[in-house]
Amino acid sequence: MKILMLHNRYLLPGGEDQVAAAETALLREYGHEVELLEEDNRRVEQLDKAHLALRTIWSRESYHRINEKLQGGDFDILHVQNSFPLWSPSVYYAASRNNVRVVQTLHNYRLMCVNSLFFRDQRLCEDCLSRFLPWRGILHACYRNSHAASAVVAGMVGSHRLVGTWHKRVAAYIAVSEFTREKYIAGGFPQEKIVTKPNFIYPTPEPGHGGGGYALYVGRLSKEKGITAMLEAWKSASHPIPLRIVGEGPLAELVIAAGRTCPKIEYLGGKSLPEVLDLMRAAEFLVFPSEWYETMGRTIMEAFAVGTPVVASRIGPPATMVVHGETGFHFQPGSVTEMRERVEWCSRNPQSLRALRKKAREAFEATYTGAANAKILVAIYQTAGQAVATAK
Repeated sequence: MKILMLHNRYLLPGGEDQVAAAETALLREYGHEVELLEEDNRRVEQLDKAHLALRTIWSRESYHRINEKLQGGDFDILHVQNSFPLWSPSVYYAASRNNVRVVQTLHNYRLMCVNSLFFRDQRLCEDCLSRFLPWRGILHACYRNSHAASAVVAGMVGSHRLVGTWHKRVAAYIAVSEFTREKYIAGGFPQEKIVTKPNFIYPTPEPGHGGGGYALYVGRLSKEKGITAMLEAWKSASHPIPLRIVGEGPLAELVIAAGRTCPKIEYLGGKSLPEVLDLMRAAEFLVFPSEWYETMGRTIMEAFAVGTPVVASRIGPPATMVVHGETGFHFQPGSVTEMRERVEWCSRNPQSLRALRKKAREAFEATYTGAANAKILVAIYQTAGQAVATAK
């Protein structure tokens, strides 16, 4: 098959960027022709606010660029990883004009929620889940704490609901977990078009054996990730195992400050995926304290790939990915007390913790390998051909 892959990169590299690159490489490895086109949010700084607002809802530049690409390329699939904000939904219409099937991966909740997280004011929020226009996101300035910017995102969501873009122009949606699929169905998206396909790691990395004598956090340093509760759990724990923190984000200064006052906390900054996997191999466990509905929990999958158990919040997909007592442990999201109890137990029982490593690796091999993923992805492409989104 011949696939045009589209992605809009974020300012801070994240899991979605890794998925776009990984799926491109995997498909090529299995003999498919894939062209990856990426926009980069560093371009946002070059655009005035009015131009950016219009482009978010409908980008003429993107429409003409993709239309020209598809006209001369004989593509079978347009696979959109992330279109926000620079590509815009106009790319779906360019595909329809050329009778090219559109597949959209649902990495977050952007098509229903202004900030894409269902998380506001340090709590879960589903106020806009089933609303035609997510107007409460404007009221609460959910996107970048700006009423104006939130209105632009809400306008993008609402206007394309009105004209039927999400139903008519996309042949298939990929949800990275069953939990995410159910949320989109609850939000009014067509059930028959949403297929669950987890993320993956390819090639399969070598497992580790622990022994590093530390716990590890990897991810964005932001409120919804449970960073504050994690830091408090470590600072208040009795003789906790050292915590190493990898990532970047708005709470980086808070993490640095915590490291100054608590010798058990060490901030390592951003790291590449190979560096992260090396750290995971030696870690005794990964801590995953997220307080929002993670669509999957990519770092849990990465930890399992190298045989590292995970101590995770009992919420959304992580609650089912981590089997309590077999591949790790759960705690109530946002609960400093319960997280601290887990940390203290793990700190006192390293041998019992290492006994979970075999099960963690088996969990990866059962679900998250590239070979299994390639078959599912190609099957989605083929099925999408039976429901080509055409202009009406």
